[in-house]
Amino acid sequence: MLRSLLLHSLRLCAQTASCLVLFPRFLGTAFMLCLLDFLCIRKRFLGRRRRGQPEPEVQFNSDGEEVPPDDPPIFVSDDNRLCTLASLKAVWHGQKLDFFKQAHEGGPAPNSEVVLPDGFQNQRILDYARGNRPLVLNFGSCT
Repeated sequence: MLRSLLLHSLRLCAQTASCLVLFPRFLGTAFMLCLLDFLCIRKRFLGRRRRGQPEPEVQFNSDGEEVPPDDPPIFVSDDNRLCTLASLKAVWHGQKLDFFKQAHEGGPAPNSEVVLPDGFQNQRILDYARGNRPLVLNFGSCT
């Protein structure tokens, strides 16, 4: 019981430490997404005002239905924004995956288990490496 409590406490401390490391990166990314939203909206709005183009008038076709203009008016909704709750969740998840990945550029290759098709035996990938010869994994192609 005490060992289980210690294990859970260590996991909680590790997760807390990882959140503290990731949080500044996440805040920077969230700030950039909000800034890009603001700049894109500002550019579209000011660009139209500078050119002196009037707001497009509503046009109707022969059936009396409204015809959309060539350049839609500025409309900011959650569908065309970068900084939404869903995008922030995706950024947090992506940064967490990147932080906890096993393989890093310039580092040693992870030695994952593979299952052989004959007999369903488990072996490690690096068991197939021989000397200085590089190990090449081919996952196939459909081109």
